[in-house]
Amino acid sequence: MHGIDLLGNPLTLDDPASLGPLNDFVGGFIACEARAANVLAAAQDASPLVQAYCAALHMFAESREAVPNARPFLDRAQAGAARASAREQRFIAAVAAWVDGDIARAIALHEEQAREHPRDLVSLKLGQYHCFNLGDCPGMLRLALAALPAAADVPYLHGMLAFGHEQCHRMREAEASARRAIAMCRKEPWAHHALGHVMLTEGRLAEGLDFMRGVSDSWTGLNSFMVTHNWWHVALFLIDLGRDAEALDVYDTQVWGVVKDYTQDQIGAVSLLARFELAGIDVGARWHDVAAHLQTRLDDHVLPFLDLQYLYGLARAGRPEADTLLRGIEAFAPTAPPATRAAWERVCVPAARGLLAHARGDMAGAIEGLGLALPRLIEIGGSHAQRDLFEQAWLAALMREGSERSLTMAQGLLQPQVNGQPESLRLRRQLAQVYAGLRLPLPA
Repeated sequence: MHGIDLLGNPLTLDDPASLGPLNDFVGGFIACEARAANVLAAAQDASPLVQAYCAALHMFAESREAVPNARPFLDRAQAGAARASAREQRFIAAVAAWVDGDIARAIALHEEQAREHPRDLVSLKLGQYHCFNLGDCPGMLRLALAALPAAADVPYLHGMLAFGHEQCHRMREAEASARRAIAMCRKEPWAHHALGHVMLTEGRLAEGLDFMRGVSDSWTGLNSFMVTHNWWHVALFLIDLGRDAEALDVYDTQVWGVVKDYTQDQIGAVSLLARFELAGIDVGARWHDVAAHLQTRLDDHVLPFLDLQYLYGLARAGRPEADTLLRGIEAFAPTAPPATRAAWERVCVPAARGLLAHARGDMAGAIEGLGLALPRLIEIGGSHAQRDLFEQAWLAALMREGSERSLTMAQGLLQPQVNGQPESLRLRRQLAQVYAGLRLPLPA
């Protein structure tokens, strides 16, 4: 059977009943909606693209079980690939490269797909995901721009374009693309997310909080990452505005507890709890519930960005498994796939040592380890706002170490941040502490 998906891409399907679940994956994936998982309802259909979509869905677990769970679906996709179209074959090959850990090849295939079939926005978004995890922000932007002439009618493309612009520090273009997406479809959570990034970066804190809360009623039916992550951004605005109790309430009601077993929900909780503490907010016993779920992650080593946050969460909960995870990171790094090996060895290992030291009150060790990692931190992926956690931890270590040299370095970091974010009570409190230690008056 031949047909077309909801974006107009031709399909090769064995079972006509698979069209609905397949379109749920296509539409759900680009819209960050939970219905993407409905493709599993068609898992018995041997159609190569259906099987490849099922494999990709399993890979998004970002856990050690992801590859073995994805492999049977990939095997079936590859077995039938000869009867699939060139577009479908390329997508299957890209998923195979992902499963094999060859991310450079996966990205190359997604780039080729964006040129040849620019309305294959599933491929495009997956390519952006890989670029994001490598810190290749220009690659994210190139992918979205390649599809723009052919897919400008799709609001979700403009959301993808907005985030690519924002991660490349092109704020005006990012805001324009995000607002275009939202004008076309108010429920575009990825565009909300991109615009939230812009407003946070530009210090538009009260405006950003009002905007995100103003569209939050549309965050229905989303996958757990998207809904918890957008609320995570709401909490960041609240922390900087000094609205501590509201921020803790957002954590308790919106960020932690949606899918506690999911990796992205776990790191969202870790990074938010860490930010609370770095801002001087008492989190009570909250670390222990998160750590109970992190202790299953000791052997994952899927992405360095994830492992670092698992490690910090375990350490802040006082779990001895933090040492086990550090040893695992150190052992895995030299064996990591070529595309990410330098990030594991040169960034993740020193950062992990620094974070463990920080969590245990060893500020000299934190300064050393994090200081080595920070210049290359982009290589572990994550967004600017997410990686800011590690910079905040290093800054806190400088302040707590308290020597004149450390405070001098802290002043050089903090003053430009306060200049750019004058609404941030958090930053102003920290700057006052630094100036007091340096025996200097606060600037007018």
